[in-house]
Amino acid sequence: MPRRSTQEWIRLSLRTPGILIFGMVLSPCGWILNLTATVAPNWRTLHNLPATPSSDFIQQGIFQICRATTVDTRDDCSLQDTAYFNNQVIEPAQGLMVASLIVTLIGLAVAIPGVRCWTERPNWLIAGLGGILIFLSGVMTIIPIAWYTHILDEITSVTPLTDVRVGYCIILGYIGGIFEILAGFVMFIGICRCCGGKNRGERRLEDVAAARYNHQKQPQPRRLDVPSLNRARSAASSSVPYSKDSMDEDVSFPRAKTPTPTPRSVNTSYGGRPYDADL
Repeated sequence: MPRRSTQEWIRLSLRTPGILIFGMVLSPCGWILNLTATVAPNWRTLHNLPATPSSDFIQQGIFQICRATTVDTRDDCSLQDTAYFNNQVIEPAQGLMVASLIVTLIGLAVAIPGVRCWTERPNWLIAGLGGILIFLSGVMTIIPIAWYTHILDEITSVTPLTDVRVGYCIILGYIGGIFEILAGFVMFIGICRCCGGKNRGERRLEDVAAARYNHQKQPQPRRLDVPSLNRARSAASSSVPYSKDSMDEDVSFPRAKTPTPTPRSVNTSYGGRPYDADL
């Protein structure tokens, strides 16, 4: 019989592998965070503006600039700042963030048919390809976020830079990008059978056969019959739970016989007159 050159692997469970579930959960979460970081005008904030109340501040994003205040929830997003949008980092950040959102959607569309949780075996090649796209989308998010943060105080603006602070979009962008990088990486490693196939929920066919053979070969434990000491309760309504007769009869093993008492001998040779005490 010719020897097989490649090993055969089997899945003992029809559940979706954990790495695919991990990737399919983190990817949409990262996409939502990146979408918020892209459209929200809060990559950095400018406080302590000259000739303005101390409660006013300016929010600058990659697509628009807004004036806000801490005493009112309404923002004025009609501000124009040509010097700010002419910075070198703004245009690449706009393109990379939008491209990241599109690539994430494409990666999810590719990975969903590869996961196929309703079938016996996922298509690891298709799922891995979707993981690569999701991984690249996370990288495209981290690049402009890190670049913008590195030169945060050097970005020019018409408004004087007296007090520059990091906006919440930077935080959301970092978290969303890391989510997508992790999701894409764990989905991609499903292509290879690392960790002995455990990452894919698979085991070698010969290992499974050997385990079943060893289980069948093991001797069965010997069964021991222990005498039963259960006694039936008395049917009569008495304060005693069971009678003496039931204790003597309802026993599953032989009991020692009670020795018969020897009758006392009577002396008939006495010929005297009986007394009252003898009666």
